[in-house]
Amino acid sequence: MPLWTIHHTPGIFTDDAKRDLASRITDHYEKAGLPRFYVVVIFTETEPSNFYVGGEPTAVGVRIVIDHIARHSTDSAGRHRISHWIKSIMAPYLDPHRGLHWEFHVDETSEEMWMINGLIPPPANTDAEREWVRSNAVSPY
Repeated sequence: MPLWTIHHTPGIFTDDAKRDLASRITDHYEKAGLPRFYVVVIFTETEPSNFYVGGEPTAVGVRIVIDHIARHSTDSAGRHRISHWIKSIMAPYLDPHRGLHWEFHVDETSEEMWMINGLIPPPANTDAEREWVRSNAVSPY
C-alpha cells in the first residue's frame, strides 16, 4: 500500500485540491498495477505554531511522508524516477505558494508486516492480486 501523509500549514490545499491530488496519486499507482483501495492519502493541517523547521515555526510548509509497502524500488534509477514523479505531481499544488518550505521522503516497509481487513494481501502480479485490482475490493484468496 502506498500511504501518503501530507502535513501542511493552513491555506495550502483547498478541499477540491485535496480530492484532485488524492485522485492523481491513486491513478498513478493503479497504472502500476495496484488496486485503487491500496492507496491512502491523509491530509493533516498543522498550525504554523506547531510546524517547525530548523527550530523555528514555519508560516508556509508541507512535509510529506510516504510509505511504500506493496512494491519496492529495485535500484537507484527506480528510486530517482519515483522521487521525480513525486516532485512533478506535487509542484502544481505547491509552486503557487510564495516562501513555501516543502520536503518529502519515502520509506519502503516490509510487505510481511501488512494486512488489509485482517488479510495478508496477495503476492505481487498474481491472479489473486489481479482479482483485487479488477474488483477493487479485498477478498479471501
